Amino acid sequence: MKTHTALLSVSDKTGIVEFAQALAQRGVRLLSTGGTAKLLAQAGLSVTEVAEHTGSPEILDGRVKTLHPRIHGGLLARRDSAEHLATLKEQAIEPIDLLVVNLYPFRETVAKPGCTFADAVENIDIGGPAMLRAAAKNHGTPEGGVTCVIDPADYPRVLADMDGPLGQPSYALRLELATKVYAHTAAYDGAIAAYLSSLATAEPQQDAVPERSPWPRTLTVQVQQHQALRYGENPHQAAAFYVDQPLGAGQLGSYRQLQGKELSYNNIADADAAWECARSFDVCACVIVKHANPCGVAVGDTPLLAYQQAFKTDPTSAFGGIIAFNRPVDAATAQAITSQQFVEVLLAPAYSPEALAIFTAKKNVRVLEIPPGEAHNAFDIKRVGGGWLVQNPDDHQVAPADFKVVTKKAPTEQQMRDLMFAWKVAKYVKSNAIIFVADGMTVGVGAGQMSRIDSARIASIKAENAGLSLAGSAVASDAFFPFRDGLDVVAEAGAACVIQPGGSIRDDEVIAAANERGIAMVFTGARHFRH
Repeated sequence: MKTHTALLSVSDKTGIVEFAQALAQRGVRLLSTGGTAKLLAQAGLSVTEVAEHTGSPEILDGRVKTLHPRIHGGLLARRDSAEHLATLKEQAIEPIDLLVVNLYPFRETVAKPGCTFADAVENIDIGGPAMLRAAAKNHGTPEGGVTCVIDPADYPRVLADMDGPLGQPSYALRLELATKVYAHTAAYDGAIAAYLSSLATAEPQQDAVPERSPWPRTLTVQVQQHQALRYGENPHQAAAFYVDQPLGAGQLGSYRQLQGKELSYNNIADADAAWECARSFDVCACVIVKHANPCGVAVGDTPLLAYQQAFKTDPTSAFGGIIAFNRPVDAATAQAITSQQFVEVLLAPAYSPEALAIFTAKKNVRVLEIPPGEAHNAFDIKRVGGGWLVQNPDDHQVAPADFKVVTKKAPTEQQMRDLMFAWKVAKYVKSNAIIFVADGMTVGVGAGQMSRIDSARIASIKAENAGLSLAGSAVASDAFFPFRDGLDVVAEAGAACVIQPGGSIRDDEVIAAANERGIAMVFTGARHFRH
């Protein structure tokens, strides 16, 4: 069966003229609607308006134009059914072999600041989804069926199959495109449900921008499988990696693997922790992560200097870790890494050819390139038994001007820089988190303890094991000190200044302890729990 008739009706006009021209050159009759038909006619193509094809004019301001038996009969008739084909002949309905449709841009419309409720409702596509679902259902059998296309990127594949030995898109391609259609219409309906269920009032004014809740009553999450994984956190757990569609540049999901073994579940989780921390710095930074916690973070004039300082924090934990840079990696940095430690995954926005040549000698090292970009997740999700916890990402930013100095002694300019650095790192360390910093590098990290005082002690022990001095260091605590004992521990270890959220009923006690110890302390008014 050949492709004889195609119906084209798109809101995204990318490549549609060229695709239509290619179809016409292959003898395909073109049907179209509205703006698409006008565009094709202006390009000199012979195109039949749907209204002419059906014999029925568009009505209700264009709300009804393709909802007609001559359209849906042409899409839904089974090509392998003699009865269906006889009915088409009896009703003088021409089969439609190829459908190209983009839906009204509902999500783009409601994202506009001035979108009224009436505008939103009017941009709910009815005819488009109906045609797509019909065509996708009738993708057919290996002998023939309807091809449905929603993505301009698929135009060349359709043409290539039409020029192949079958003379039509293959069954495998038709099924793949049909699957893509149902994912697309499901996401489209999910966006509509989310919008309507976010309305703050049961009776929104038609010509006003409605008040909306940030959390709709119905939330549809759709992601696409990027790769199946060998196993999950443990070998007895099955797992896969899914990514958002569309995928934002700058996020881990947009990585390109340049070399190395296949990524594991734990690799991906740790790589995300490292990358998010590294990309949060405006200056050149290196982050080394082990078991989802930074075990070394530093900034420097070059990636090499940043790496050397980060590695000093905890060389023992750095073994088998994940290393992320927010600047391109050069040969000197690559040489230092490969000669100094075993590394599982490397992440950076780029690598010099010389650096890649050095990593080639370590063929199992996974080298990932993340394209530059500022995209961030719209929300975070955590699975619990029978439900989901959904929240905004922890993107709260503070500046020194936001800090409240609560002690008699104020931080020096250098101490303030270290406090800012420590506070930034604390956001990426599992709670309870205590971070010691000196001169733009972590010198002790205490993570994930049930007691904040134990986190402080562990950070001190880590520094001692690495041969680092905590004298004069800056300390960040991701949440307030509930008692003065935690403050006493960091002061005894050598801390000269502390940054913490504040907000404890014993803040006065902790402030008094800081004054007694002669250290400066600032409150941020915000905490960074990370569970």
